[in-house]
Amino acid sequence: MLDSKVAELLNDQINKEMYSAYLYLDFSNFYANKGLNGYANWYHIQAKEEMDHALGILNYLQDNDYAVSLSAIAKPDKELVHLDDPLKFGLEHEIYVTQLIHTIYDAAYNVKDYRTMKFLDWYVSEQGEEEKNANDLLTQFELFGNDPKSLYALNNELAQRTYTQSSILAGE
Repeated sequence: MLDSKVAELLNDQINKEMYSAYLYLDFSNFYANKGLNGYANWYHIQAKEEMDHALGILNYLQDNDYAVSLSAIAKPDKELVHLDDPLKFGLEHEIYVTQLIHTIYDAAYNVKDYRTMKFLDWYVSEQGEEEKNANDLLTQFELFGNDPKSLYALNNELAQRTYTQSSILAGE
């Protein structure tokens, strides 16, 4: 049986992951409106991955007989003006999500909930990848984004990204 504090934190994380998806859809929309469909594609796929992360947690809670309670998803509150704004906010957001996952992991550790810790190992690894990707996108834009030809090349590269269901859901 799940510890009530750990279960509550996991339940809250579902909402945080869905907010992440909503935020990234907002970023995708921003880039689509600017004619940068590659960047729009990248964030659209990122939104799908965040939804997968939420569903992975929801499934885990349900598999452990916890009655999940869903709450409203907040409207993204970032003002997007410059082309690099979503990239900066994206990195900031991934660092925040990493902290959230670490908080849940710490709570599970404190009550010796090894099953949840093992489950969260995937999220810890995933957040390392998410932060690296967000940092790489920002770094590439800072290096090349002011040159129209380079921005065109970066945009085309990001247009090639395709969605693959997160491995956290592979067992379904």
